Amino acid sequence: MTPQERTLVQESFAAVRPISDQAAAMFYDRLFTIAPEVKPLFKGDISEQGKKLMQMLAVAVNGLNNLEAILPAVQELGRKHVDYGVTAAHYQPVGEALLWTLEQGLGDAFTAETKAAWEKTYTLLAGAMIEAAEGAKA
Repeated sequence: MTPQERTLVQESFAAVRPISDQAAAMFYDRLFTIAPEVKPLFKGDISEQGKKLMQMLAVAVNGLNNLEAILPAVQELGRKHVDYGVTAAHYQPVGEALLWTLEQGLGDAFTAETKAAWEKTYTLLAGAMIEAAEGAKA
């Protein structure tokens, strides 16, 4: 990632943080609309899951300046998701729901450049999670 891409992701996420509970609810509503098959994977209070999602995103976004430091945690998260029944195919609608949520939350501030930076970030992090999950299954 370029420094400009990291800045775009970090600044746009900072703009979403004040509405993190609403953003998380929007994310899950969108995810369950476009991929209803994933809804049974979520047990328990979805608002608590939303808080965890936003915390995890904050750690990842803040860690973009030092990817090597956060990669082990990202990989471990991917391995844990295997136990929840998550497959590699589930990451695609999650990414779509994330981008949609950011677009809704940021409005005009979600520029083409910001979207591209988020796509790159998600592809990188999801790829690390999927790779670790596949290794855990082997």
